[in-house]
Amino acid sequence: MWKEINGGFLVSLLGGMVLGIGIGIVAVEKLLASYPPVVWAFFFGLIIASIIYVGKQVTKWNLGPIVSLILGIGIAFGITLLPIGQVNESLPFVFLCGAIAVSALILPGISGSFILLIMGMYSYILHDTLKEGLLTNHETGALVTMLVFGLGMVIGLVTMARFLTWALNKHNNITLALLTGFMIGALNKLWPWSIPGKVMDANDNIVEFSIGLEYDKVITSSSVSPANYLENFGEPHFLIPSLLFFSLGVALVLGLDKFAPNKTESQ
Repeated sequence: MWKEINGGFLVSLLGGMVLGIGIGIVAVEKLLASYPPVVWAFFFGLIIASIIYVGKQVTKWNLGPIVSLILGIGIAFGITLLPIGQVNESLPFVFLCGAIAVSALILPGISGSFILLIMGMYSYILHDTLKEGLLTNHETGALVTMLVFGLGMVIGLVTMARFLTWALNKHNNITLALLTGFMIGALNKLWPWSIPGKVMDANDNIVEFSIGLEYDKVITSSSVSPANYLENFGEPHFLIPSLLFFSLGVALVLGLDKFAPNKTESQ
């Protein structure tokens, strides 16, 4: 059974996820508060290198993969520009949100939390239901909501994983081109020098950003040059460190690819 489910791979994957969450909690959040352009430049480099890595696996760039690439770019870029929706507390919609959010996590370049924001359910699920309703007040209704949301995540995960497996087996080049397009389109959200437009404040209200305002999450933003970032945002642009960490991000992904064991031999 261990061999059938590829247990060694799953343990390595889950171990890396746990380590990544730990690093995110301990380090990334603090670094984002002090050096946001540097952190985003590092992520930008990771995604750029990932685009190269996935894109070069397309063996033939004919009409199908080209159209798929353009479609992926358009979908991902369009998602980053969508307005925020309204809260819908019905259980079928909660189930749908769980399925869609976890499906987005599987796709490269698309944020599950941002999908929840677009659907108007980010604060309702994470703050109102999970934090306040379940963990603080121990409400039965909140437990039911989270169970339905979790069920949606399980169904969405299994469905999307099976669909991607089928797509990669039957239409490998088109699927890889689509995933490459997703990452290219998502670069709009990772540009290191972005000025917030609308933000979510400490009370989970969506308001217009102003210098000095404390906020929890950026809802909309506009990409600017490093000089305009310094002028309009009032924060240092860290241009040289950002370029260095961008290069580090690119080098890490391409380096892992270069020094990884031969796929054919490892299988």
